[in-house]
Amino acid sequence: MSTAATLVWSDELVLGDPRTDVTHQEFIELLNATADSDAAQKLPKYQELLAHTVEHFAQEERWMLATGVPADFCHFSQHSSVLEVMKEVERRALAGEVDLIGQMLEALVEWFPMHANSMDAGLVAYLKEKGFDTASETLTQALDTTTGALSCHP
Repeated sequence: MSTAATLVWSDELVLGDPRTDVTHQEFIELLNATADSDAAQKLPKYQELLAHTVEHFAQEERWMLATGVPADFCHFSQHSSVLEVMKEVERRALAGEVDLIGQMLEALVEWFPMHANSMDAGLVAYLKEKGFDTASETLTQALDTTTGALSCHP
């Protein structure tokens, strides 16, 4: 068993959008499963977490693009940076540096709550304002691009 840090799902992480909240719960479960895995399962569990994170971020990015958020918005670049590091950790773990996974998990434990409660909370509020249904990934009303904007700052 690893002594890597883990996250606990709590009311403080609930953003009020069921699809976002489920995706975030899954992320935490996979992160914790990776942290709790034995040495033989560490890399396969990490790869599951990475695959989930790729889809998690792609999901949010589809939503942002569908509601008029430009692809150069800071939320996209934060996702890109996190995935770049996660993929590098996978590459190096495949080459034998499996202990880097624990360090990556610790960084994710520190990063995720702040990201969820700032950027993702802002995104959920923005999507609601724009009438975007995350379950169907469709707008429930005509997109009004003259009001509301996401911010890169909490």
